[in-house]
Amino acid sequence: MKQIFSFLLLLCAIPAVAQMEKKPNIIFILADDLGYGDTEPYGQQIIKTPHLNKLAEEGMKFTQFYAGASVCAPSRASIITGETTGVTHIRGNKEVSEPIDGQAPIPENSRSIGKILKSAGYNTAIFGKWGLGTVASTGNPLLHGFDTFFGYNSQLRAHRRFPPFLWQDNERYYLTENGNYENQIVYSEDVIHEKALDYLEKQSSEKPFFAMLAYTLPHAELVVPQDSILESYSHLPEKPYKGIDYNGEKTIIGGYMSQPKAHATHAAMVSRLDKYLGDVRKLLKRKNLDDNTIIIFASDNGAHFEGGADPDFFKSSGILRGLKRDLYEGGIRTPFIVYWKGKVKQQTTSNFVGAFWDLMPTFADIAGVPYTKTGSEVSILPTLLGKDKKQKQHKYLYWEFHELGGRQAVRYGKWKGVRLNVNKDKNGSIELYDLEKDPSEKNNIAKNHPRIVKKIAKMMEQAHQRSALFPFAWEK
Repeated sequence: MKQIFSFLLLLCAIPAVAQMEKKPNIIFILADDLGYGDTEPYGQQIIKTPHLNKLAEEGMKFTQFYAGASVCAPSRASIITGETTGVTHIRGNKEVSEPIDGQAPIPENSRSIGKILKSAGYNTAIFGKWGLGTVASTGNPLLHGFDTFFGYNSQLRAHRRFPPFLWQDNERYYLTENGNYENQIVYSEDVIHEKALDYLEKQSSEKPFFAMLAYTLPHAELVVPQDSILESYSHLPEKPYKGIDYNGEKTIIGGYMSQPKAHATHAAMVSRLDKYLGDVRKLLKRKNLDDNTIIIFASDNGAHFEGGADPDFFKSSGILRGLKRDLYEGGIRTPFIVYWKGKVKQQTTSNFVGAFWDLMPTFADIAGVPYTKTGSEVSILPTLLGKDKKQKQHKYLYWEFHELGGRQAVRYGKWKGVRLNVNKDKNGSIELYDLEKDPSEKNNIAKNHPRIVKKIAKMMEQAHQRSALFPFAWEK
């Protein structure tokens, strides 16, 4: 009798254990050129982002998390491959022979968060901007563990909001009303969002999913539908921008459309992105998926100034120095918010210093699968679960940028080292900042700390591996 009773207890316990061991869904929302200070949780005073406010209130806000790079492609490569820009194959926005069709591809044998999560039984999808290789190349997202892709394969085409087509996996998805860059009728970002919602609608609790929603807002060009969101910012003083307006296929090369209401439009783009987050959360709750879904929000790099954007007006970088393409804090520090009901404590703020290449080990730990370590990454799962004492810390973080003369940067504890004009001199002087006392990087104190500068120089040397595709001038 005791044996039968014990067996019945075991049977009753199985569903509870299974429920505890159920792998959570993961939604990673990536904004495009959104500054550290462009949203209310990070101090924005003009633009309204109520859904991000709620996400931060119900989750964990990181104050010292970093993007993978200061421009789009290498930052996305660091997410997908889990590698720093000193190692990863893609280190800049390099166009292929037909620039309107896509960027230089990542190799087919690259590590990938898509491959890792797929191996753990996840359905995997990406919506929005890819920028890591054309459909016909080794960089096709379907070759990197993603079951579904919808959006812009080419970053350059993503500069225009009313394109003739987007990509649905390996096929063109035509927006015929737009013609060939002649009409401004179908707003691409809304189509991408609708497709993402359609995908989420089809998901169930039977199989975990990973969805990367790589929206292109608020990257230039600056334009949004004429709706109540835009109207809510009609009171803002304006700074009109004269650009290159839609005029057929040649429109795609060389600029962005004119925008007489640049301030209102930028604000509306950020608020529209916030609305997309609200739509996602509403759907998850309606389908009873919210309890077992992690939501992460971040930006691929700092605020931009193209197409009429005015980061000074909005204080888009907050108190941080720099913008997109800079390796100062404003170019690479990103808003980073994580929601995980019942796991991540509400209304918490973390000062953990991390970067995009930490996502791969974190997702692998969450999914319970192994991954190949490079030595640069750490899983932030202990921090998310409130186990700070078990959290491994980075020895340092490293970035490099191959435009504008070449740049390198290192975050080492409270210290930040920046080297400019690397192409001219690989052993050039290094600026040094104490981020605890000087988060705005105003005071270069390199002369006061030569030993720290020497350490950082060594780190820059060790973290950089020569790239045939993206060499510095002295490596060619």
